[in-house]
Amino acid sequence: MLTDKIRNREKGILLYGITPPKANNTEEKIKEIAQKHIERISKLDVDGLVLYDIQDESDRTNEKRPFPFIKTMNPCEYSKNYLQELKTPRIVYRAVGNYTAKRFKEWLKETRPTQVHSVFVGAASYEQKNPLSLKEAYKLKREVNDNLCLGGIAIPERHTKKGDEHLRVFSKIDDSCEYFITQCIYDLEAAKIFLTDYAKYAKEHNYEMVPIILTLTPCGSSKTLDFMKWLGINIPNYLEEDLKESGDILDASIKLSRDIFEELYSFGLKRGIPIGCNIESVAIRKAEIDASVKLLDEIKAIIKKYS
Repeated sequence: MLTDKIRNREKGILLYGITPPKANNTEEKIKEIAQKHIERISKLDVDGLVLYDIQDESDRTNEKRPFPFIKTMNPCEYSKNYLQELKTPRIVYRAVGNYTAKRFKEWLKETRPTQVHSVFVGAASYEQKNPLSLKEAYKLKREVNDNLCLGGIAIPERHTKKGDEHLRVFSKIDDSCEYFITQCIYDLEAAKIFLTDYAKYAKEHNYEMVPIILTLTPCGSSKTLDFMKWLGINIPNYLEEDLKESGDILDASIKLSRDIFEELYSFGLKRGIPIGCNIESVAIRKAEIDASVKLLDEIKAIIKKYS
């Protein structure tokens, strides 16, 4: 049903995002983690599960990474080999620069018999020299498996600086992207400006707007907050101070994320934009995992309220 919702450009698509286990885990540990994922996600009423393909983004900035980079499992292999019991549709991220054109073509051929959803991700920085570019990956997708339900990345903060994120989105739509998942949203103003220009350009150029799925991430500590900023997530100074002074960053971030989503969902409805939501659960602490489920329930209530 996820494919139908995307291709019918429905509002209210709800996703839950996780990171595959660390690649250095033992087989026994990977199976243990997978079983926990299956048990947790099977209880969630969501349209799809997002599996991230994590890159080392150290080349993107000179600032020291708050947490060390540890390679994670290939999300496609994790989904195929360890999450077979899970009935939830998957959206698998593919960091295309990790693959040669030959290997990427082979994967696209493998996906033809079943309906697969994917998001192609380009290089983390211009410094990286990769075997395969995003444009080349889009071209291979159209040639080898054009039925693959393909999504793209949208970064509202980048729109604030360059003013052209909506043009990137429409360029990717021309390259056959059918939906977009944003970077984590903490900057309400940046998201509103991006969505306004997205809707305006679509109207002026006779485009049908595809779903924009807003990512929300509960934040459990000051160090996690620093890491999110290191990743390029813009957190306005006043919000950062509010979170740090709240006495309970995790609870404050849930309330903040809920309020941001409700305002943007209402904002999108007025402009005919099919807005959805992706709740990230990328932490290993139980408190943060529980917080992601709590936030998910609150987002469901908001979507129902406006239906």
